[in-house]
Amino acid sequence: MSQPSEKFDVIVVGAGPAGNAAAYTLAKAGQKVLQLERGEYPGSKNVQGAILYADALEKLIPDFRDSAPLERHVVEQRMWLMENASHFGTHFRSDQYNQQPGNRYTIIRARFDKWFSDQVQKAGALVLCEMTVTELLRDEQGRVIGVNVDRDNGKIYADAVILADGVNSLVASRAGLRADIKPANMALAVKEMIFLPKETIDARFNIQGQEGVVIEMMGSITEGMVGTAFLYTNKDSLAVGIGCMLSDMAKQQTTPAELLEKLKRHPSVAPLIAGGETREYAAHLIPEGGYDALPALYGDGWLLVGDSAGFVNAVHREGSNLAMMSGQLAAATLIELAAEGLPPSAANLARYQARLDGSVIVKDLKKYRKLPDLLHNQPQFIGDYPGLINQAAFNFFSVDGRDKQTKEKEIIAAFRQRRSLLGLLGDAFRLWRATR
Repeated sequence: MSQPSEKFDVIVVGAGPAGNAAAYTLAKAGQKVLQLERGEYPGSKNVQGAILYADALEKLIPDFRDSAPLERHVVEQRMWLMENASHFGTHFRSDQYNQQPGNRYTIIRARFDKWFSDQVQKAGALVLCEMTVTELLRDEQGRVIGVNVDRDNGKIYADAVILADGVNSLVASRAGLRADIKPANMALAVKEMIFLPKETIDARFNIQGQEGVVIEMMGSITEGMVGTAFLYTNKDSLAVGIGCMLSDMAKQQTTPAELLEKLKRHPSVAPLIAGGETREYAAHLIPEGGYDALPALYGDGWLLVGDSAGFVNAVHREGSNLAMMSGQLAAATLIELAAEGLPPSAANLARYQARLDGSVIVKDLKKYRKLPDLLHNQPQFIGDYPGLINQAAFNFFSVDGRDKQTKEKEIIAAFRQRRSLLGLLGDAFRLWRATR
C-alpha cells in the first residue's frame, strides 16, 4: 500500500483505544488526520476479551451502544482471594446495572477495535494498516515534524504526532522521548478465549439475557508474585487470564503459560470453564508502575497517550477507559491550539499536561502512587494473607465439635505466627497510607 505524500495536521501512531479516540476527536473537529497501524487491521493483535467502561466512550460517541459489538453488560463483580484448594470471596451484584444505559461491558477487542476504527474513518481520518513507523522526523531545532514508515520514500509530515503505539512504544524509545520501561514497572498478562454455549455460561454464573459477571482473583495462583487473574463472561465465551510483574517472573523463572494452566486447574475455576474449547491465546504487556513511573508526556510536536504514557490504574483494573480519555485530551489540546493559531510547541502543549492533571486519570494514579512499591516490597500482602484468610474461614465455618472461642484463638495464633501483632498493625497502616 502506498503512503500519502501531502502534509497532515496530525499523525496518530496506533489504532488501539487511545489512538482511535485521538484520531476520532481530531477528525470530527475537521483536522486532517492520518492514523498508522502496524497490524493487518485495527485489533488484529488483540484477540482477547476485555472490559469496556461506557463513560469514556460515551463522551466520544454518545450512541455507541446502537452499533458497537458489545458482548454482555456487567451486573456482578466478584473478588476472590485464592488458596490452593479454596477461595475467600465477596461479590457485588445490582439490578441497577440492568437499567439502561449500561455502565460496563465485556467486549472482544479484535471486533471492537475494528468497529472503532470504522467510526474513525467515517469521521474523516485516513487510516493505513500494515504501516510500521520506524522513526520520528525532526527539523533543525529538534521539533517533531512527522514520521518515517517502512516503505520507499516513507517520510510523512505533520504539524504534530500522537504516539499511541502501546506499552513498548518503540517509536518513543528510539527517539529518546522516554526510557524503556523497567521490568519492575511492567506486567505480562496471558489470556485465553474459552468457548462455551451461551446457555451453559448463563447457568454457571447465574445470569440471563445479556447480563455479565467479572471475577478478579489474587493469592496463591501467582505463587507469591505481584499479580492478579481474571475471568470475564462474553456471549458465548469466557476470557480467562493472569498477569504478574516481569521482574518477579524473571526471579522465579516461571512462565506465564504455566501460571495460566495452574489457574485453569484451580478447583474454584475449573468447574466454570469445564467442557470449553480454547480457540485463542494472547499475551499482552501492561504498564503498572503507576504515577511515579510516568514519563514525559509531551514535547515539541509530540504527545504520548494510553499505554504508551503508562496510563493504567492497576488497582481498579482500568486501562482502556484511561486510554480513550487521554487520547481525547491530547486531541482537544491540538484542536484548541489550531483554533488559536498557535504551534504545537512544548510550551503550548503544556496544556495537555494541565488537562491530564485535572482529570480522573492523574487524580486516581496519584491516589495509588505508593501501592506498586508497597506490594513489591511487602510480599505478605500477596503471599501470606490470602492463604491465612482462607485457612481461617475453613477453620471457622467447619463444624467439628470444637468451640468457637478456641477456633478464634487458633486463627489469631496462625496470623501471629506469620506476622507479629506489631507487624499486622504496621501492614494495616501501610495499606491505608498507600490508598489515600
